[in-house]
Amino acid sequence: MRLRILQRVLGRVAMVAPGGYTLRPWLQRMRGVRIGKKVWISQMVYLDEQHPEKIEIRDNVTIGLRCTIFAHFYLGDQAPDDVKGGVVIEKDAFIGPNCTILHGVTIGEGAVVVAGSVVTRNVPPGVLYGPQAAEPLARITCPLTENGQVQYQKFLFGLKKL
Repeated sequence: MRLRILQRVLGRVAMVAPGGYTLRPWLQRMRGVRIGKKVWISQMVYLDEQHPEKIEIRDNVTIGLRCTIFAHFYLGDQAPDDVKGGVVIEKDAFIGPNCTILHGVTIGEGAVVVAGSVVTRNVPPGVLYGPQAAEPLARITCPLTENGQVQYQKFLFGLKKL
């Protein structure tokens, strides 16, 4: 019980501590995350509180600001010892800001995960992975807010197809 509390405290401290190459990876190692050399962990990165030992981050990896890694998944009344999942980030991978990586995923060597991606399956080595780029959807002819008031119906009727 005390170990779990300590792991959680160290995880919270690691989110805001300085030292992306030094203190933050060291704190995560103290929690049980397996981390290689030259790993950069940005601020506000959440690494699974329940099972940090199920995360492996290999050499020369960069993890961007506000990323989240969930390394476990419980099925029903499953005992915590039978936890499914784990996450492996292979060497030289780059995880952009605001990404979410779910349990059971391996990010391949040298892969780049685009900012804001939700990774639910393995990413092959040397691949740029992410959603298609955003694009314009419609022309706005009536502003959503007018004189400080939201005019939602007018806004909707004023949208014109591009």
